[in-house]
Amino acid sequence: MSREAIVAGLSGIFFGVLVGWILGAQSGRRPAAGVLPPAAQAQAPGRGAPDAPPLDVARATELESRARSEPGNANLRADLGNLYMDAKRFDLAVPWYEAALQINPRDVSVSTDLAVCYYSTNQIDRALAQIDRSLAIDPNHVKTIFNQGVIRAWGREDLAGAIESWERVVALDPDGDDGRRAKAAIDTLKSHPPVAAGS
Repeated sequence: MSREAIVAGLSGIFFGVLVGWILGAQSGRRPAAGVLPPAAQAQAPGRGAPDAPPLDVARATELESRARSEPGNANLRADLGNLYMDAKRFDLAVPWYEAALQINPRDVSVSTDLAVCYYSTNQIDRALAQIDRSLAIDPNHVKTIFNQGVIRAWGREDLAGAIESWERVVALDPDGDDGRRAKAAIDTLKSHPPVAAGS
């Protein structure tokens, strides 16, 4: 399973829950600030999510051994981050992505994967700050901007900010998967805008 599949899976879960959240907000029931979608809630530090593929422990051990013997190899550290992220062990992916970025701070994909891991471990401020670092490297990185929208919507309940991010995704990738998902999320929000409690 690729990192893109993990991110797409999280965004798919996000979209399904977004619809329920919007409809729930119509009746005045809103989640508490900082509540994560179910995939992230299931990810307690130190454990894989229930639906996660099994971690390839032998591969992790091999890569960690190689990483110790090659302290300047950013790719090995990114590979370890990817391995843990693919198994939805976001807490274990974080230090490897951080180490990869210490060596190669301009790798936008690793930077954005790190932001997703921060978000998936309920570190919302760090996730948004990491997204900003990714966008400083590549202001038009579609997957980064899409994830910025997800984090704004779920991490901050900033739906206007989420729509702004997703509108950029649609403009940059109108015919791609991210563009289509972003457009669907925008359309859902605009057709069912949340109503403040007590309205």
